[in-house]
Amino acid sequence: MNTKLLGNKGEQIAIDFLKAKNYEIRHRNIFASGNEIDIVAFDPSSDCIAFVEVKTLSDDYFQQPYEEVNAKKQKKIVRAANSYLIRHNIDKEARFDVISIVIKEGEPPKIEHIISAFNAFDFI
Repeated sequence: MNTKLLGNKGEQIAIDFLKAKNYEIRHRNIFASGNEIDIVAFDPSSDCIAFVEVKTLSDDYFQQPYEEVNAKKQKKIVRAANSYLIRHNIDKEARFDVISIVIKEGEPPKIEHIISAFNAFDFI
């Protein structure tokens, strides 16, 4: 499976996973400040907006998918999230989650949801 298809499949798995946890999906694959946010969701259990980065790999032998969300990527997500909050006039607490997915052929996907994986204050 090529990288784009794998990524799309991972994002759909992440959306289904979040919906099963009662998250309300607000947007998917939106661009703000020249950067993409994979999923914007409302988490009713914490009354906050979750900006979710989804990383999907077909193998976790060398690294876990979440390890690809480095400081440079985090900074881009924070910038995009700030723009999104302003554009949509949202005055709620925001957090940054990562959903790490490994899809191996013949096995069910391995999903790890890292809530508050990083915070915006690291980039101010």
